[in-house]
Amino acid sequence: MIDITSLVRGAVKKSGIQSGVAWIFVPHTTAGVTIQENADPTVKSDLLNHFARLIPQDGEFQHAERNSDAHIKSSVVGASQAVFVESGKLLLGHWQAIWFCEFDGPRSREVQVKVIEG
Repeated sequence: MIDITSLVRGAVKKSGIQSGVAWIFVPHTTAGVTIQENADPTVKSDLLNHFARLIPQDGEFQHAERNSDAHIKSSVVGASQAVFVESGKLLLGHWQAIWFCEFDGPRSREVQVKVIEG
C-alpha cells in the first residue's frame, strides 16, 4: 500500500478547480485504491495481513496466471474513489489518506486523477 495523497493533492492544485470532485481511478485488475487512516502504520499492516488470511495467494483458484487472489482483493477494495474538493483542497478527514493498493507486484502501474468542477 502506497500513500498517494500528495500526488492527488498535486493534481487538484494543477487543475485550478476550487470546488468539485477528484476522481481517482486505477486501471488495473490486480490493484485498487482506498481511503484509510495514515497515522498508525498498524492499520496498513492489519489490512494487508487480513487480506492475506481471508484471500490467500495459494487458494484453490482456476485462473492459470496464479494471481487470482490479487484479482479478488482488487475487487473487494475497488478501482476508484471520489473525494470532494473545496477551496482547492481535498476534503479528507483528519486521519484519512488515499492509498494505492498493489496486490500483484511490483509492477509498472498508473493512477488516473480527474478533477471535475461542480
